[in-house]
Parts: sequence; C-alpha cells; structure tokens
Amino acid sequence: MIQTASASLAPPFTRETAILKVRKAEDGWNSRNPQQVALAYSVDSHWRNRAEFLVGREEIIAFLTRKWASELEYRLIKELWAFHEDKIAVRFAYESCDTSGQWRRAYGNENWEFAETGLMKRRYASINDLPIQESERLFHWPIGRRPDEHLGLSELGL
Repeated sequence: MIQTASASLAPPFTRETAILKVRKAEDGWNSRNPQQVALAYSVDSHWRNRAEFLVGREEIIAFLTRKWASELEYRLIKELWAFHEDKIAVRFAYESCDTSGQWRRAYGNENWEFAETGLMKRRYASINDLPIQESERLFHWPIGRRPDEHLGLSELGL
C-alpha cells in the first residue's frame, strides 16, 4: 500500500472503504517489500506484534525485513471484521515455510487506528501459529498479490 492509496482511503470509513483499506493492506504485505509497506503507517506509528513493540517506520522496516527473511513463500489473506470511524478490526491468516522447510499457518486478529490522513497510527496484532504439512496448504497463488478469484478466509473455512 503506497502513501497516495492510504490518503485516498481516510477515515471516517464506510463498509466499502474499510473493505478497500483491508485489501490494500493485504496487497502491500503480500508484496513483501518492507519500505513500501512502511509507507502505509505514520512516521510515529505504534505496533504490538505478538510480544514485540515497535515505534516508527524505521522499526517497522527492520521488523518486516527480519520477518520475511525467515518466513519464506509468505502468502496472506485479510478479512474485515468490524469498523467504526477511524478504526478497523481484521482477522487474517498467512502461510509460510521456514528455512528448514517447515510450513506454518498463522491465524490472527489486528486492531488498526488511523490518522485523518489515512495513515495507520496504531496496529495491535495477536497471532497464533500452527505447524502444517505442505499438503495442507490452502494459499496457492504466485508470490505477490492474491488474485481476485482466489477464495477468502470465510470461503476457505478459516
């Protein structure tokens, strides 16, 4: 998600703009480009990701760089859960394999708060990992943006 896309999807959110904001975030994360993804967050953005607490774009970039160096073949699906004014709640799942070849599916929830510019100023993520066999993978598309015709979380029974 680039800064101009963020600014065009600013609060207060409607159901339609909240769904678009979630998809833009999913697309950004599926790019696995830390610098690009960080542009969706305010320069002083606050994160809690599992047990890690981050502040600012530089820490976000460093975190995402580490993340995608160890979470190979990363594919993510996000789904809108709820929204109100400047806040959006999502549920998500992603699949990746580590450097030893062990596949995982991570399930989680995120709470987002946005500045009036449309940049995310707070992100709180709770995530659980489940080791899976490669044969249990459900996210099958080339690295990058999830194709529009690929099933979402609800359709996959997740």
